[in-house]
Amino acid sequence: MDVVFEPAAGRLIFFAVAGIAILLLLIIKFKLQPLLAILLAAVFMGVGVGMPPQMIVNSINKGIGLTLQSIALLVGLGSMFGAILEISGGAETISTTLVKRFGEKKSVWALGITGLVIAIPVFFDAGLIILIPLAFGLAKKTGKSTLLYGIPLLGGLAVGHAFIPPTPGPILVAAMLNADLGLVIGLGLIAGTIAMILGGVVWGTHVGNKYNVPVPEHALATMDLSKGNNRKAPSFGTVVTIILAPLFLILLNTASGALISNGFESLKPIQPILSFVGTPFVALTIATLLALVLLGVKNKYTLAELEKVMTKSLEPAGVILLVTAGGGVLRYILEDSGIGRVVGDFVAANNMPVVVVAFIVALAVRISVGSATVAMTMAAGIVAAMPGVAALSPIDTACIVMAVAGGATCASHVNDSGFWLVKSLFAIDEKLTFKTWTVMETIVGGTGFVAACIISAIF
Repeated sequence: MDVVFEPAAGRLIFFAVAGIAILLLLIIKFKLQPLLAILLAAVFMGVGVGMPPQMIVNSINKGIGLTLQSIALLVGLGSMFGAILEISGGAETISTTLVKRFGEKKSVWALGITGLVIAIPVFFDAGLIILIPLAFGLAKKTGKSTLLYGIPLLGGLAVGHAFIPPTPGPILVAAMLNADLGLVIGLGLIAGTIAMILGGVVWGTHVGNKYNVPVPEHALATMDLSKGNNRKAPSFGTVVTIILAPLFLILLNTASGALISNGFESLKPIQPILSFVGTPFVALTIATLLALVLLGVKNKYTLAELEKVMTKSLEPAGVILLVTAGGGVLRYILEDSGIGRVVGDFVAANNMPVVVVAFIVALAVRISVGSATVAMTMAAGIVAAMPGVAALSPIDTACIVMAVAGGATCASHVNDSGFWLVKSLFAIDEKLTFKTWTVMETIVGGTGFVAACIISAIF
């Protein structure tokens, strides 16, 4: 006979709050590895609310399996893609070409756009390491503050990292909420462009003129990853085409489905093909193969050399995947225990829009834990567990993805590795890092959230 599991709402809320408090305490106070902390907190919640042991096990297995199912290949492919882009000089090609075309006076725009484009296939940390020498080089040439060029670059990287698939974060949130990826990309480009302008270009110009930060003595000698590479750099058009290829394929799939539903029956015979190549992991596989051939083999790299580079790039992927899977575990514990239903009932009773709840939860976790990925996963899990979310319109669901991404971007501080990376690269103190980087991240995240709210209200 099946065990009946019907805990009281008060008990659910108490152990949900206590579980999250324990999670934060383990990570912040005791510096426990996030995956282990998440698993312990999830089990604590499950036992506390009275879930049968086998139900807890099933929720954990489901969280790991379903989460990795949607993101494992994307993280691996993205890592390999970024590694090829780095060694070939493709990232430098984009940045230097844009700076030349925009001119020195408008180079802050070029750096913002470069960061946004590069962050789509490359992780934030890797993109920053690859591109920061350009910002330092411009600062040395002009005699101006490194922040004038660095903050727009950081703003573009932050936007691409948070808002635009096939970057793993928004892909994961979209998968957990069953959002249409084409719409997420479209809204991400709109919200992200505005966020990059305000947080990167406008704010970067302000702090660059206010704080004169010189180029660190060691920076140019140690951070140009493409120096010593005697191979010819790929063309600007080739690199941009490869980077945008997966976005185009995903958008093409979404657009074709919309056209068919609006009377373009002639597209029906090719819809299965468009649906296949527009699947995120297939689209990114195609882009990685294009990079392998056009940026690698064509640039006189042997397949053996490329294999070593791509294998090396996969080493950090395991940590990313496991922490993300841990977030998925938390999501299904929250959902299967009924905590999500209680939160949903509370929101419904207080007439609070789901898009606002998504932002607030993501922001709270971001401030507490520091990890944008954990914040995205936890917020998406709580929202996905709420009743009625599955019935929302595709536009509303895509806006929720934007709101989660916005909340998970805001308020980077001392518990975020990005905070210390920026501080170290620019050789500035914690106080100035707060005044520049933390504010920039908050402007970017807040802008994305406001844009999501406006779009949700209009449509």
